[in-house]
Parts: sequence; structure tokens; C-alpha cells
Amino acid sequence: MEMFLFLIIILFATVLQTSTGFGFSTLATPLLLFLFGPAEAIQINLILSLVLSLSLIKSIRESIDYGMLKRYILGSSAGVFIGIIFFIWIDINSLKMFVGLVVLMLSVLLIFKFTITKSTRKEGVVGVTSGALTSSIGMPGPPLLLYFSGTDHKKEVVRSTTLAYYLFIYLISLIVQVSFAGTSETTWISSLWALPVVFIGLYLGQMLFKWISQKIFQIIIYIILFATGISLLMNSLGWL
Repeated sequence: MEMFLFLIIILFATVLQTSTGFGFSTLATPLLLFLFGPAEAIQINLILSLVLSLSLIKSIRESIDYGMLKRYILGSSAGVFIGIIFFIWIDINSLKMFVGLVVLMLSVLLIFKFTITKSTRKEGVVGVTSGALTSSIGMPGPPLLLYFSGTDHKKEVVRSTTLAYYLFIYLISLIVQVSFAGTSETTWISSLWALPVVFIGLYLGQMLFKWISQKIFQIIIYIILFATGISLLMNSLGWL
């Protein structure tokens, strides 16, 4: 039964990630914590998300904003080391609660048409924050979601640039996680079992992306943001 639940979680998370560029960590990480320890849940998330990005990179490369991607990568290179310090030395539940409250607050502002002006400096800050959240709690998406929601980027650019960025950040975060926190046989065996489901989800998600309009895409992002904030708060309080 645990293996069945694990595979169902991975399938739905993969479809969401493939169709929008976001959501794998938001959906998978809190639910995987029911089945695995924190380090195992985060590392399984990192491994499978890396496979997803590798599988999609060829088909999405034409829509990538390479300038933005470069700034995210530079920022997150520093952020991953900040995040691993949080993971090892700081109360992770307090971090989750703080991030959850910030995400919910900013989500409300965005729904009421609060806008964010594009700037290279802000994209660097987004990269640092995303890198720190990836190596600490396995969730790189919230800073990118908030930034993209407040600006007017097209869904193709959002999805492609995000997935290309994940290819870098998940690899670096996985290396840092394994180096500083160690790993386990369960992590890698579970990830291997999930690979066929990941490829099924890839196919379904790419089909779904073709049917999502820009308006629906924006609504999905808002839903993911709220789900992220609420799941982080519930998890920090021990309710999830």
C-alpha cells in the first residue's frame, strides 16, 4: 500500500510539473514526508525532479530566457550553501512556517493585482532564495512562482526557463545534500521504482500543456502558491 501511494503521488506531481513547470515539490514533498524521513523525502524529490528536467530540456530550449536563467543560476549557487546551513543547524519547522506565511501573504497581494517590476537585481535575489529553499526544504519554486505571477511573462517562457533552471539547481542541491546530510539505500531504490511512473507523467503532462490557456495557467499558479503556503504551515505545525 505504501508503494502504491508513493507511485500515485509521483504520477500526479510529475503531470503538474510537466504541464506548468512548477508543482512537483509542492505536491510531492509534504506527502512523501508521510512515507519517508525528511532527508529521504527531499532527496527523492531532488532526484526525480532532476530526471524530469533532463527529459524535457531538448523540447523546451527554444522558449528559455537565457539571460534570466543565468541570473537565477548565479544567485542560487550561493543560496544552496545558505540552505544547507538551515537544514543542518536551524529548526526546519520554524523556517517552513516563516516561508509559508510569506508565500500566503504575497499570494493574496498578487491576486489583488499587485505587480512586480522586472529587474536583473530582483532575479538574482529570486535565485538566491530559491537555491536556499531547495537545499533546506526541497522547494525551489515559491520565489519563482511569486516573481512570475507579479510580472507579465508568457506561459511558454515561464515553463521553459523554470525547467531549465531546475536542471541546475536540483543537481547542485542533490550533491550538497548528499555531501553534508548523507543518503540511504531507500532513497535510491525508491527513486528507481518511480522512474516508469515519471515517464508516464511526462507524456500526460505535455499533452495537458497544449490545452492550458494563459488565463488558466495563471490560475493554476495561484492555486500552487496557496497550496505551498498552506502545506508548509501545516507541516511546520505537525498537522501534515
